[in-house]
Amino acid sequence: MERQGREVSMMEAGVGKEHDAIEIPLTAHQISNDSWFQAGFVLTTGVNSAYVLGYSGTIMVPLGWVGGIVALLLATIASFHANELLAKLHEHGGQRRIRYRDLAASVYGERAYLITWGMQYVNLFMINVGFMIIAGNSLKAVYDLFRDDHTMKLPHFIAIAAIAFALFAISIPHLSALRIWLGFSTFFTLIYIVVGCALSLKDGVEAPPRNYSIPGTKATQVFKILGAIANSVFSFNTGMLPEIQATVRQPAIKNMMKGLFFQFTVGLVPMYTIIFAGYWAYGAHTSEYLLHNVHGPIWLKVAANISTFLQTVIAVHIFASPMYEYLDTKYGIKGSSLALRSLFFRAGVRGGYIALTSLVSAMLPFLGDFMSLTGALSTYPLTFILAHHMYLVAKRDKLRFVQKWWHWLNIFVFSCFAVAAAASAVRFIVVDSGTYHLFADV
Repeated sequence: MERQGREVSMMEAGVGKEHDAIEIPLTAHQISNDSWFQAGFVLTTGVNSAYVLGYSGTIMVPLGWVGGIVALLLATIASFHANELLAKLHEHGGQRRIRYRDLAASVYGERAYLITWGMQYVNLFMINVGFMIIAGNSLKAVYDLFRDDHTMKLPHFIAIAAIAFALFAISIPHLSALRIWLGFSTFFTLIYIVVGCALSLKDGVEAPPRNYSIPGTKATQVFKILGAIANSVFSFNTGMLPEIQATVRQPAIKNMMKGLFFQFTVGLVPMYTIIFAGYWAYGAHTSEYLLHNVHGPIWLKVAANISTFLQTVIAVHIFASPMYEYLDTKYGIKGSSLALRSLFFRAGVRGGYIALTSLVSAMLPFLGDFMSLTGALSTYPLTFILAHHMYLVAKRDKLRFVQKWWHWLNIFVFSCFAVAAAASAVRFIVVDSGTYHLFADV
């Protein structure tokens, strides 16, 4: 196991006397190297990823104007609070907890290590499945703008996207090495958000009054509401906050809080804008991929879809990086990233991971269902239930009764939401799987 026999090294000199006693675990990737601004951009890349093109259809349509706005605002507040708790536990026990599972083990003991690891990797894998589906949809949308023969289908485009994902994963050795690519990610994000908003507003002005009623029977509406609530909390959370915080220079907690403030202020403006613009323009007919709805010049739609695809290439690497870090550390992949051993290792391991992810994406390309299931099975437990309970356990002697009551209330409420949302997501996946065959062209 990774934790057995693990060496510990002292922090580099020059970070301040109050941090000299904080230790860090050995890792093959860079840590304590980046500014809070770079960490903020990593977080903002996650929250404004290509998933934002689906939130109008998967959050607003099932909830309507009032329900959707309330759900997003509450999810924003709850997500910031939960991430704040995780950030403040980063140096629990006098050591930097650079992995989510390390933090859980330091609070609960070794048995929590594997459980947390499993939940996190399910979360990150399913997030990347969603990115694969979005990437395939964006490439297919470009193809459909020029051809209507339907020769090429969604699984073909997912396979093409997987090749690009694998090449990028092999080229970028670790999370800190993204640097300039985060700038490209922001540029691509601005393109599809600006184009999506502009074309949605144009369509909304030109279209007759929209229908904003919640579609479906009463039973279907209930299940869709539960799924939409799961999607709203999923939209703000990475499931890998300790891994991102590990890249930040000391003081790690203070700098991470700056990154979180950046994410939950400036970083949310583009997201909110495109969610509300898309729903305003198309109402109950908003699709799970907003660029399917928009009308306008072909070159603009091509630019938006290509930018969506390119942004997912970078985003997938971010959410796969905890797995890459574990394997690189376990097998001692250090030194030059261009060394033949490093290149062959990354090609085999990361290429295999991308291949598995793309296979699942092509087999079950139901984006909204996967977003709901990811929110239920892993985002709720990792970001909310576990965050509040770990903080409660770690700080039990320092918390007042009212504070303890508050954390237990959050644990209970989010546990109920997780169970209900999981049941809803499984129901819709079963229904959609019965409607569409494997490797469907949806």
